[in-house]
Amino acid sequence: MPDLASGFVYYVVFLLSTTMHEAAHALAAKLGGDLTAYHGGQVTLDPRPHIKREPFGMVVLPLLSVLVSGWPFGFASAPYDPQWALRHPRRAAWMALAGPGANLLLVIAAFLLIKAGLFAGVFESPASANFGRVVVSAPLADHWRGVAFVLSAFFSMNLVLFALNLIPLPPLDGSAGVAVLMPEPAAARYVQWLHDNRTLGMIGMLAAWRLFDVIYEPVFVFALNLLYPAANYG
Repeated sequence: MPDLASGFVYYVVFLLSTTMHEAAHALAAKLGGDLTAYHGGQVTLDPRPHIKREPFGMVVLPLLSVLVSGWPFGFASAPYDPQWALRHPRRAAWMALAGPGANLLLVIAAFLLIKAGLFAGVFESPASANFGRVVVSAPLADHWRGVAFVLSAFFSMNLVLFALNLIPLPPLDGSAGVAVLMPEPAAARYVQWLHDNRTLGMIGMLAAWRLFDVIYEPVFVFALNLLYPAANYG
């Protein structure tokens, strides 16, 4: 049986992290001149407009997967104007990168809070780390155990969302984000190619999941060793 209490915490962290991810997309689009998501109400940290847009991906599928495996799996999206993306491909690329950028900010926030807890003596590094055990409560501060678990979940969940979405395969954000490295004409042709080949999304997602097992472990170990420079995880 999955641990439903932990799964519920993971779901709440998923919901809040995904909301910030999509709100960052929407805000970047608004700043770049596309008001589609703004008019749809997605420039907000309130999860409700994002749930209204993707109720299956943000509520039904994640909760079902928590019941089955203890782990939330889901998806979300922010609307944008494809014609705006074709006219301004590099702005669209920055919009794509804003989502994983928001997840990186949440990783950094969790990192700093964990560091503060270590400095205060209420946290310590775990003997062995995993997704829900990035930090543990100190022996004389067991009442901080729940906080340590929530911070571990925020750290790991957002590291997953950051690393996964940067894989440059459609439909992930990294596939559109690479256009920031291209001159404007090449970026426009590339965005047009992505638009014309949206059926590649399913193949790209399957390939990304296979690649992710290889990519995430070294990213996680690297992040742990930044958090605990004296340790030698991995």
